[in-house]
Amino acid sequence: MDYKSSGVDIEAGYKSVELMKQYVKTTMRPEVLGGLGGFSGAFSLEKIKKMEKPTLVSGTDGVGTKIKLAFLLDKHDTIGIDCVAMCVNDIACAGGEPLFFLDYIACGKNEPEKIAQIVKGVAEGCVQSEAALIGGETAEHPGLMPEDEYDLAGFAVGVVDEKDLITGENLKAGDVLIGMASSGVHSNGFSLVRKVFEMTAESLNTYYDELGATLGETLLAPTRIYVKALKAVKEAGVTVKACSHITGGGFYENVPRMLKDGTHAVVKKDSYPVPPIFKLLAEKGEIAEEMMYNTFNMGLGMIVAVDPSQVDAAMEAIRKTGDVPYVVGSIEAGEKGVTLC
Repeated sequence: MDYKSSGVDIEAGYKSVELMKQYVKTTMRPEVLGGLGGFSGAFSLEKIKKMEKPTLVSGTDGVGTKIKLAFLLDKHDTIGIDCVAMCVNDIACAGGEPLFFLDYIACGKNEPEKIAQIVKGVAEGCVQSEAALIGGETAEHPGLMPEDEYDLAGFAVGVVDEKDLITGENLKAGDVLIGMASSGVHSNGFSLVRKVFEMTAESLNTYYDELGATLGETLLAPTRIYVKALKAVKEAGVTVKACSHITGGGFYENVPRMLKDGTHAVVKKDSYPVPPIFKLLAEKGEIAEEMMYNTFNMGLGMIVAVDPSQVDAAMEAIRKTGDVPYVVGSIEAGEKGVTLC
């Protein structure tokens, strides 16, 4: 008896590493020390010595049950973008610059070509966020997971000068809320999505005129990465007073997280276009509007608060990165929370 007969194919693991190397190389930064295949990833901190008080910020996340759609559609080259996005967007939300990323893939059976496609997406997410993919793990779990399934999670580390941390402490009444358009459902709320729509290849390959695409293409669209947009805002001299990454829990859970005591956010629902996928979800699932805003991003993936005098500069900086900004509301004095009107 050998390890392969128990369900773990070491040779497949080696092949996976060889196939993914071409994608990992595209993410490299000058600070990366050593190559792929070591026991750990090394990253030089020489550059951050220029900061007054360099502060590490980190984020870890997965892609939730959205991964089920990748299985059904047999499309694995974008789910890695989602994984990176969920981590680096949180880092950017704190004012940080992502430095490096590590992924973890657990699978029932190591199929090298599939693993390479997953890592291709992870690498693309790293390129978009300018983070280096310095390591990872692919774990084969025979008997624990079905052979054709896998799970994906990741961990990112970034840096920010302490004085540039986005904390919300200087937020005040009159500040303006700017929302950045999402690419769709992103990576949250898919347990509800999968209850609304039949999860079959036939259903996901159905074309909807209102979506301008198939249901599967729309739902599997990768999470938007806002790292470059927030970096551009900072480089334009705009002070982001507070920031919220609209993920699980939608507006009602995430917007209050950016507020300090004594401030209240008011978001105008008609200030930006809600993507058709959310209207379709609400209609097909008979989901109440409040529940929609308490579950999904509803078309806004990131919300920042800035001084009224800096709104134009912030909007211009965001547009230059290819993101689409909208003035969606304001900050008022009051109990910490959010009102959608």
